[in-house]
Amino acid sequence: MSKRSLESFKLDAFLPYRLSIASLAVSSLIASAYAKRFGLSIPEWRLVAVLHEDKSATQKELVRRTLMDKVAVSRAAQSLEDRGLIQRKDDAKDGRALRASLTTAGHALFSAIEPAALAYERRLLQSFAKTEIKQLHDMLRRLEEAAENASVDEPHSGAGGG
Repeated sequence: MSKRSLESFKLDAFLPYRLSIASLAVSSLIASAYAKRFGLSIPEWRLVAVLHEDKSATQKELVRRTLMDKVAVSRAAQSLEDRGLIQRKDDAKDGRALRASLTTAGHALFSAIEPAALAYERRLLQSFAKTEIKQLHDMLRRLEEAAENASVDEPHSGAGGG
């Protein structure tokens, strides 16, 4: 039995909680900056970034790629379309779906945001060594994979399980 399993539950030591708090802290910082400087919400920024990288996507693809629910994706896409930052057209593969892509104005906005996003990332990671940053990325990827492969219905592994 591990030492941790003999101890009582401590929220501040519970990994899912720590990840959530860290994510919220970073997202809040970024959201405030993007809203103030670029008039974008976090969901809108995520769609702009994904569409810049993927060139185009359906709502279903955006939901999968961003892990946001379909209502949040739909609202963000509608807002971006209303502002002329994305365009949506019928998808050639699925007549029921719309395929979104950045407009010229959307690409220009991304080009303005990109240096700021990278500067925020550098500031957040400035106290880490390059090897630690690489390890962090690797560990986060592995955690994401473990979460994707885990089942919510798995039985508990006895006392002290997760």
